[in-house]
Amino acid sequence: MADRRVKPAKNAATPFQDQTLHHLGQTRSSLQADHALLTPDSFVRAPLPGMEGALAIVHAAPAMGAAFTQYTAEIEAGGSLGPAESERFLFVMEGKAHLQASGEKHVLAKGGYAYLPPGEPSALCAAEAARIAVIEKAYQSLDGPLSAAQSEAQKGRPGGIRKPGVLIGEEDSIVPQAFMGDQALLVRALLPDDPAFDFAVNTMTYQPGASLPMVESHIMEHGLLMLEGEGIYRLGDRWYPVAAGDFIWMAPYCLQWFGALGKVPAKYLIYKPWNRHPLR
Repeated sequence: MADRRVKPAKNAATPFQDQTLHHLGQTRSSLQADHALLTPDSFVRAPLPGMEGALAIVHAAPAMGAAFTQYTAEIEAGGSLGPAESERFLFVMEGKAHLQASGEKHVLAKGGYAYLPPGEPSALCAAEAARIAVIEKAYQSLDGPLSAAQSEAQKGRPGGIRKPGVLIGEEDSIVPQAFMGDQALLVRALLPDDPAFDFAVNTMTYQPGASLPMVESHIMEHGLLMLEGEGIYRLGDRWYPVAAGDFIWMAPYCLQWFGALGKVPAKYLIYKPWNRHPLR
């Protein structure tokens, strides 16, 4: 029988400094009550139900205290993800995948992404070795009046419940917006400004030396995956050096701030719950 174990993607290799530190029981990874920094040297890979020729690095899940699940799927050519049990967001970091959803076939290359609503039949197969960020959560419905277009889309579903449909996009097609007027910090909102969506996913790109203009504390929790560059993250009352490949979870009201260091831009993919009342 052929060996179906998946080899980690080349770009996911542990940085040299982390390889040497872990032999002495050291790691930059840290788990606290209101945040976690997880670094590639501490990642553990395992298959999830329905995966074929693929492994998952589960970064955040309810077991940690998060209200969502986020993992990196490392898929070999011809491998596939299992079915989604809830709404799902996909963002391709490396490689290429074929996605079948809403009766159509789509090609997702690097920077391509997809939103799949709960209950949407779909299938994803890697056309070549791929690394894909996957976010899943239980959908929180929103009651309210529907527009004509939304009423048409909701035929056959319970009245008054608005749910978004399948969305396919490419990061490069989104016009970046300066964050609070700072042209050195650009934000791309990957999901539309529509209250039907109960979460938001953005990419944020910092020029070297750029930083958030304030220390933030808010009700939204975050899942953050460093895509490029490096910098310093304040989480709670701690400061951490972070670099491409790291994952950060921030609980509601965790104090947070980031500043980019180095000679190249720093960029991350960030999730937050959105468009829902705090009592829900």
